[in-house]
Amino acid sequence: MQINRIPFIAGNWKMNMTHLEAIKFVQDLSFEFENKNNCEVCLCPPFTALRSVKNIIDTDKLDFKLGAQNMHWEKSGAFTGEISPEMLSALEVDYVIIGHSERRQYFAETNQTVNKKLKVCFDYNLKPILCVGESLNIRQEGNAIKFVLKQVEECLETIEENKVIEITIAYEPIWAIGTGKTATSQDANEMCGEIRNKIASLYNYQISQTIRIQYGGSVKPSNISELMSMPEIDGALVGGASINVKDFLAIINY
Repeated sequence: MQINRIPFIAGNWKMNMTHLEAIKFVQDLSFEFENKNNCEVCLCPPFTALRSVKNIIDTDKLDFKLGAQNMHWEKSGAFTGEISPEMLSALEVDYVIIGHSERRQYFAETNQTVNKKLKVCFDYNLKPILCVGESLNIRQEGNAIKFVLKQVEECLETIEENKVIEITIAYEPIWAIGTGKTATSQDANEMCGEIRNKIASLYNYQISQTIRIQYGGSVKPSNISELMSMPEIDGALVGGASINVKDFLAIINY
């Protein structure tokens, strides 16, 4: 059974751009935007720019989805500096990145906290982009596939079939994020295929063929075409290149 998965390009702006810079960026991007591949395109600005970007998308009727870079699993409470799913839902955010390697590395997120966040997304009509990936040491030791599949299994624990299909999985080898290094298209495709097989074993074949799997890690105009030619790769979670209008457009129009 062959299922047509719509390509999904998401730009993770990370800790870049004030709300004023974000407004200009989206205006410049929309002026030149030409979606030759009919991709779903999502912009993930910092929290401080979410409202500004949302206003432009709505006012100008732009064909962009809005994403947040993180969230807490509680609706409210004494969690200074955190953002709740209810807050994101009130802004009509579409997607939220969960478990990015930088969150795991610098802010002590685990597969268990990621699992909590994934579960609450569905209560607020938020679609998660679940990030998984291995370090260079783990890959060199030959344990990359085992490590990533354990992440997938633990992050998806007790999540039901009718909800898991709303998740996008982003495979991001940690050693390729922001380093200029990129996994070969064959290596990236192999891992995405292993993830898809894991989804089939955890759920069923149809779900494994429905769920979208992105690649992330130094994605740029020069490598996007080869990555997107791989049968198991359905899109890209783009970092640095997503805050450059021409680069991001070139990736969308791979």
